[in-house]
Amino acid sequence: MQFLRKTYDWVLHWSTTKHALPALAILAFAESSFFPIPPDVLLIAMAVAVPLKAFRFAAVCSVASVLGGMFGYLIGWQFMDLFGTRIVEFYHFQEQFDKIGSWYEKYNAWAVGAAGFTPLPYKVFTIAAGAFKINFPIFVLASLVSRAARFFIVAALIYKFGAPIKLFIEKYFNLLSIVFIVLLFAGFVLVKYIF
Repeated sequence: MQFLRKTYDWVLHWSTTKHALPALAILAFAESSFFPIPPDVLLIAMAVAVPLKAFRFAAVCSVASVLGGMFGYLIGWQFMDLFGTRIVEFYHFQEQFDKIGSWYEKYNAWAVGAAGFTPLPYKVFTIAAGAFKINFPIFVLASLVSRAARFFIVAALIYKFGAPIKLFIEKYFNLLSIVFIVLLFAGFVLVKYIF
């Protein structure tokens, strides 16, 4: 926990620099197509540091995440053999990949909404959407709705409660870190064993 605490303090300090917004956009883009770390950590740190800009941060995070999802779609659509398979293997979702495909057959691109809003690994769904050639405009719309809802809810909570949220996070940091890791892990387990 000491390492996580130091990382949190470092991110919180760094989040107020002039490079924070580009870093948030890059992280949100990468997480939607291949990178394992969700942008929520940096978004929360930035919004806590400057609550008045929370909605701006959420907007940047949402747009970059959807663009990253579109890149994930491209990987699945055109580069599945070259890159997509390796990404799916990295997350150990080879068996679940076809199940996600059948979920897309049933719900079309709206299935991506569940992955976009919850701790499910969104990147696996974006790549699968391209591989199974899901309706692209609906995919983009579902991604935009789910990702924006997720990030704007975080921004609204921090904007509304501001400093008390920061104090709450600092007071219960160890517990919140464990909860966050458990939720992230649960998202991966959910896809692996349920779908």
